[in-house]
Amino acid sequence: MMNQKLLVLVIDSSVAVKWLIIKDEHYIKQADKILSFVKEGRAKLLMPELAKYEIGNVLLNKKLSQQDVEQSLYIFYKIPINFYQETYALSLLTSRIALDKQITYYDASFMALAKEQKAVLVTDNPKHQNKKISGLKVVSLQNYR
Repeated sequence: MMNQKLLVLVIDSSVAVKWLIIKDEHYIKQADKILSFVKEGRAKLLMPELAKYEIGNVLLNKKLSQQDVEQSLYIFYKIPINFYQETYALSLLTSRIALDKQITYYDASFMALAKEQKAVLVTDNPKHQNKKISGLKVVSLQNYR
């Protein structure tokens, strides 16, 4: 039997929220497929540390009850995601991407991490999908196999 190569995926917050208690989200099946791959040992998830703050902010902006916020945070922190602290080198790459592509530093941080780690960025954020960066593969969640 052949060994399958481990998929290394940077998921952005637009993907991670699909796994939480939020109504009116699209592409839940595609997001769940990513989690299935992780559970099967076929994929590894990466996110910048800042994603924790983005997810918390999304939950508050969705006007969820305190109970739903707490349950969503519980779920989020149980998902086996490898969070990366920003380093000086990563900050330089992030700032270059942000300035070059005219996007926020926050959005660029996911792209920079994916590029640095030679991972695929999976996103439901059009700002990430529409920016071409050498050495970075971006997959729209909608088209995730």
